[in-house]
Amino acid sequence: MILPGAEPFFLPGGPHGVLLIHGFTGLPAEMLLLGQYLQARGFTVLGVRLAGHGTTEEDMSHMVWEDWLDSVRDGLAILGGACEEISVVGHSMGGLLALLIAADYNVSSVIPLAAPIFIAPERGIEFLPPRNVSMGVFIPKARRRLKNVPPAANHTYRTMPLISVHELVDVIEAVKPRLAEVQVPCLIMQGRADHTADPRSAVYIYNHIASTHKEVFWLDEAGHLLPLGSARDACFARAAAFLQAVAAGKFAEANDK
Repeated sequence: MILPGAEPFFLPGGPHGVLLIHGFTGLPAEMLLLGQYLQARGFTVLGVRLAGHGTTEEDMSHMVWEDWLDSVRDGLAILGGACEEISVVGHSMGGLLALLIAADYNVSSVIPLAAPIFIAPERGIEFLPPRNVSMGVFIPKARRRLKNVPPAANHTYRTMPLISVHELVDVIEAVKPRLAEVQVPCLIMQGRADHTADPRSAVYIYNHIASTHKEVFWLDEAGHLLPLGSARDACFARAAAFLQAVAAGKFAEANDK
């Protein structure tokens, strides 16, 4: 059963579609404000729900990272039936999945938001127990108290299955060798005060993708929650400008060289 407010969302607009992908243990509502911003500027938007998210922690603990990627593929197929071309935007782990989609499918562009190639040291990833003792273990998560966001965005899981953290690590390892296959225009957004996705991640992605047009947009005061935090207006404006340039074909000639 999907939690109230955790449903996928579809916002009809023009012929250029944008697929939005939320992050690890998150839900589509985290991307709703960005989706509404893009719809108001003429884009058709679909916010997907990753398998095992927006239901229960136990449900999530039974999912592997390929299930999450399949959720994105399903969204891509749905949006493809409504749009002539598609760009993909993902936050955190959703950004990693977006990069995998850009490596595998004929999308127009990709925007990873705070995608964690490196997990910040504060998260203590080095203390993650081995996979064989992580099954059935759940650790507490802090409650969100963000203001002026969709209510469901504050209703994320209160605990996190440790086995799913292993799946997150597996996503990172799956993305690294595939970055060289990303050739479409790419806008990498990263907060310098991010204590989840180490800011070095943005530089790594930039250096390893093969896109002719690629850029890193730094948000100096921003943390990890780019679609919900205090820097979201700047994040949204830059994303929209980039997507409008893609839709207008501004980067097409450079990317074909």
